[in-house]
Amino acid sequence: MSRIRSAVTTVDRRSFLAAAGAVGLSAGIGLAAGTGGGSGSASAAPAPTVPGARTPAATTPTPAPSPTGPSAGRTTLHSLAAPRDPSATFRRLGDGPGWRRVVREQFASAKSGREDRRTVLSSFVQLTDLHVTDVQHPVRTEYVRSQSSGAWRPHEALSVAGAVSLIEQVNALGTGPATGAPLTFAVTTGDNTDNNSLCELDWYLTLMSGGLVTPNSGDREAYEGVQNSGLRMYWHPEDGAPDSDKRLGYPRIDGFLEAALRPVRSPGLTLPWYSTVGNHDGLTSGAYADRTGFLAEFAVGGRKLYDIPDPDAATLLARISQGDTADGGALISLLRREKRRMRAVTADPRRAPFTPRQYLSAHLNPANTGAGPVGHGYTRDNLDGASLDYTFSMGENVTGVSLDTTDHGGHFTGSVGTAQLDRLERTLKEHRDGYVVLFTHHNSWTMGNKRPDPARPGEARHDGDEVVALLRRHRCAVAWINGHSHRNVVLPHGSFWEISTASHIDFPQLARVIEIADNKDGTLSLFTTLIESAAPRETDFTDLSQSGLASLYRELALNAPGSRQDLAGLKDARNTELLLRR
Repeated sequence: MSRIRSAVTTVDRRSFLAAAGAVGLSAGIGLAAGTGGGSGSASAAPAPTVPGARTPAATTPTPAPSPTGPSAGRTTLHSLAAPRDPSATFRRLGDGPGWRRVVREQFASAKSGREDRRTVLSSFVQLTDLHVTDVQHPVRTEYVRSQSSGAWRPHEALSVAGAVSLIEQVNALGTGPATGAPLTFAVTTGDNTDNNSLCELDWYLTLMSGGLVTPNSGDREAYEGVQNSGLRMYWHPEDGAPDSDKRLGYPRIDGFLEAALRPVRSPGLTLPWYSTVGNHDGLTSGAYADRTGFLAEFAVGGRKLYDIPDPDAATLLARISQGDTADGGALISLLRREKRRMRAVTADPRRAPFTPRQYLSAHLNPANTGAGPVGHGYTRDNLDGASLDYTFSMGENVTGVSLDTTDHGGHFTGSVGTAQLDRLERTLKEHRDGYVVLFTHHNSWTMGNKRPDPARPGEARHDGDEVVALLRRHRCAVAWINGHSHRNVVLPHGSFWEISTASHIDFPQLARVIEIADNKDGTLSLFTTLIESAAPRETDFTDLSQSGLASLYRELALNAPGSRQDLAGLKDARNTELLLRR
């Protein structure tokens, strides 16, 4: 890349106050984890506890795997990336101790000898909240960082390199760490993209299927985003001048922006994989259903807003946190009146938002089949019925159900319609002699939004409590697997387990292996084991290779100002054995 375009302007004093911005506001339009669980989370509220649920103190040590290479077979049972000096201003990562497996017996007792009797029913990997990001997209709202330091992630330009490294780690595993059974598929649980743009969708599908991704839009030879804007509320990696992040220890890294936009080659998953949709995949910035067309036109145009006056930033952030921006009106009004502050960027039609139909068509495109299956769960019936829901076989007598929980009227929280709930109930009845696993993006506590779907205005919407109640009525339901909140949470719901997994854009950057086994003693075991990417845990700021960038992605995420520090979750929500009555 021959040049990096600089957009230097006069720096005003308020940009130096960015790091002191308020933390804990809603993240509906792509704010970072300090705002309540990552892009698109419903609020800063923690996951609910279950009254009367017992969390056992006992843990079962698990032998460390024996990797054949630097990362082959490595899981967080063995070790994980951890700060070498947790008290440092800028924490450097290295090898830390692993997380032991916790046996949870709320529903059934763990009987001795079960490891010798069990039969594995399904063994797979969950990836969630990849947030493959076009960091130069004009609709992004980085400028509210002046009021909340967590409203922009300094590391997100490296999301593609980070995702490739995670795919490499999944490919290296081969077998489930608890049972040794071969892994048979992978599934994403939404927010595969960040800005609902065509280029991000193409990058995501190429990453998963295999091929070359160039994570750049607009000018093909120049970076046109906030990180060389001259505005000191953003980390400027390639100059020595102070900014809000360098004051917190962020380094100067010459060549960072050019390296971040370089082509990246993904091997693609070697496992068949299935795709579930999230709010960032269905809505502009994960929250807006603009029916005027203004945001779609602005996305492909040649103007971008980099900063706004503090009062405007505070107002917009407050409206986001209150969830009253569903139609994009507040953002549209801001963009209409701030034309004089905008800077010229290179227009790009690839930044257009994609529709649900385009999302389906892209998955069904043979060029994106990779390890299969064709459509990755979606079929021509989905196109014909304008539906993003499907069922699939997870193994003998185990059925997966993927549901779209996005509010297509515009909101970062979710719900399901009556027709979806009815289909789920029919599936549960049809498979009452087997086992059913539900996959969604939203979790039970972020599905409180019952506003009608504009495409089905007469249909009622249903919240997470209603989904829990339905699953509890059918003993074949064994698990509900989701993401969205960017935090590890495992909840017992009377007769099944809800498993919510951390993201791959906020630290700790994780995916989860899940193994379902029949213990042949009247119980099932659901094993959950977290994995990191294959990237080296120790970062070298001079290594701008593909693996070096993935390593840097993780360390910068650890240090992101305003980011939440509890996203690893409790010990009993990490590596677990979850018992159920069979």
